[in-house]
Parts: sequence; structure tokens; C-alpha cells
Amino acid sequence: MKNWAGNTTYSTDRVVAPRTIAEAQEVVAQTERLRPLGTRHSFSRVADTDGALISTEHLDHVVKIGRRTVTVEAGIRYGDLGSALAQHGLAVPNHASLPHISVGGAIATATHGSGARNQSLAASVAAVDIVCADGSLVHFGRKDEDFDGAIVALGALGLVVRVFLDVVPEFELRQYVFESLPWATVEAHLEEMLAFGYSTSLFTLWTEAGVDQVWVKSTGPVDTFFGATSADGPRHPIAGADTANTTEQLGVPGPSAERLPHFRLGFTPSSGDELQSEYAIARERAVEALRALRPLGPMLTPLLLISEIRAVAADSLWLSPFHERDSVCVHFTWKPRDAEVHAVLPQIEAALAPFEPRPHWGKLFVQSPASSYRRLASFRALRARLDPGRVFGNAFDAQLGM
Repeated sequence: MKNWAGNTTYSTDRVVAPRTIAEAQEVVAQTERLRPLGTRHSFSRVADTDGALISTEHLDHVVKIGRRTVTVEAGIRYGDLGSALAQHGLAVPNHASLPHISVGGAIATATHGSGARNQSLAASVAAVDIVCADGSLVHFGRKDEDFDGAIVALGALGLVVRVFLDVVPEFELRQYVFESLPWATVEAHLEEMLAFGYSTSLFTLWTEAGVDQVWVKSTGPVDTFFGATSADGPRHPIAGADTANTTEQLGVPGPSAERLPHFRLGFTPSSGDELQSEYAIARERAVEALRALRPLGPMLTPLLLISEIRAVAADSLWLSPFHERDSVCVHFTWKPRDAEVHAVLPQIEAALAPFEPRPHWGKLFVQSPASSYRRLASFRALRARLDPGRVFGNAFDAQLGM
């Protein structure tokens, strides 16, 4: 079995998919080595194992909707969750670009949307229920001492089966696309741009021309954006791709769950045939980081489908790339040229090295970022307590020194 992109073949052909939490507990207790599996949207080997993969595909129900939190099983997709909440006049604070991903997988890898005031999706978690290696069910809430270590955990602590998420009153957003921003304007106003509206994404191919598209999601009308040209019709971030796959633009108001993602739930997200990498840089070093990457443009452009620059607010989660650091993320959506992409990643990481880049756990990278996580020792201690036999361990963890 392969991941969504097809670049990773899992190291096992054994996949179990329990239909209840009790069944999940029984499977875990009887299995010597396993790893949780969500919707298979990770490009790295974070979800790989040579034991058994335990899928949450059937653990996908809304358990309870309250005024302040929603309780869901970890396998539910964000798109389905958004639709369920909308029926009750509620929403989650933010969505990732793809509504196709599961809640459990997204929070385990600190997947995020954009917006300088918006934290990662994991920061909206109020509590989780985890099936530990012995089959016991452990609850972590925000008041628990190790809560910040139990949320972004890469699947290494156990199987997350239930998630309690913060909700907010449903709100509407409009989406606008602007085109053509020179690098000089981007560098002069980057922080202001990324804090514009509810969220902003800058799309570029790293040519000397600068930023090709700007996607702004806003509660009110947006007429101008730093001198860029307003798009005269729907756009896809990837030139030539079908705009039917993207969420509605041109300022048409709609529910936040249908505007915050870039792509529609029932359609192909992004390109579909691609690889991805992403690095988080401290916000105050972002302009320097962009300047360091720009000389690599001639090498990057032929391999890219598109690259996205966006902001994410700091959080307190131990293994989050945004731990105690407001960040700007540089995301690369690559053409499916595995060898060439892996050859260029060390050069990107060398250019970004002075800025202590933290890669997205679910995407491709080379150098371990372990040294930049000051609570890593605390995470190791938590892991030793919950999974002393490394039942949920894998080669990805070992390589990172987890």
C-alpha cells in the first residue's frame, strides 16, 4: 500500500481498521508493533512501520457537539467536520488547504492553515483520548501536565481515537485572488501582507518576477492588495490546473469551512500527482530567509508546481514547528520527480540553516530538526512512560532521535 502521493510504499502489508474504540484497544493490546494511519496524506515516512498499520478510517464519527467544543473520532475528515458543525451554527477556527485530511493525522503532524493570528490545527485541541501500547485508554486535557507533549506526537505515543476540539460561532469569509507582486514589494511589506485579512497565502515559482498569485480570505470586501492586479476570474494555484477543484473566489461570501481550504472536498486537491516539502522560520527572520532562497530559483523553478508562503501563530505544543515561535512557512509543491527533489532539498536546507528551519513532519526533508526542540527530552520521558517497549516506534522516529 502506498501513501496518497504514491511516493512512499509502506513497509508492511498488514492493515487493521477497527470500527469501535473497544476494538481498537483490543487490536493494540494484541499487536507487537504498529503505527497509526490516517488519510495517508503524509509524504514522509512518519506513518510507516514494519509491523501493522492501524487505520482510523472507520473511526470517523462526530460524537458530541457542544457550544464550546466538539468531540469527534480521530478519523473524521475536516471537510466532513466542517459540514456537520455548520448545521449547528458552529465552525473550527481554521482549516488546512486540503479538507480531505483526517483530524487525527493533522494534529499529530502539526498541519496548519494560514494567517498570522491563526495557530496550527493542533492548537485547537482541548483534549484527546489515546489508546496506549497495553490497550488502556488515557485522557489528556489542557490542565494535564503533559498535555502539550501529547498532541503533536507523530503517532509515537499511541493511537489517538477521540479528539475534543474548540469551536467558534460559524462565520463567513470572502476569497480574493490578486496577481503579480515584485520581490521588492514583498520584502518591504511581508509581515503586513501575511497579517492581511483572516489569512493570506503568497504563491510563487521563485522566478525573478516575484509572487505570481496572492490568495486573501477576509471577512469583508478587499479591493486592493499592495499594488497587485485583481484576478479577473477563478484561479488555481498551479498554472493550467482545473479551477473547478478550488474553493469559490471573486469575493463571494460563504461559510468559513468552504473558504478557508484552497480546494473543494469532492474534487482533486492540489495537483494530486506531486511531492511536498515545507519549512517554518521565525517570523522576524522571514525576509532574510526569502532572500537566501531566491538565488536557488533557477534550480527550483523547473521542479516546482508551485510554492506557497504563509504565516502561522505560535503555540505551546512541544513538537510543533511553531512551538513558542510566530512563524512564516515556505511550502514547496514539487513535480513527482523523486530523485531530483531529494537532490535539491539539502541545498534548500543549507540556505535556510542560519534561520533554524523546522520542517513539516509529514513532508519531505533531510536534516533532523531535533536540536531546535527544547522540550524534546520531556517528550522522550512522556513516551517512555506511555510506550516503554516502543510498540508505536518506527525508523522515522529513530532517525530523528525521538
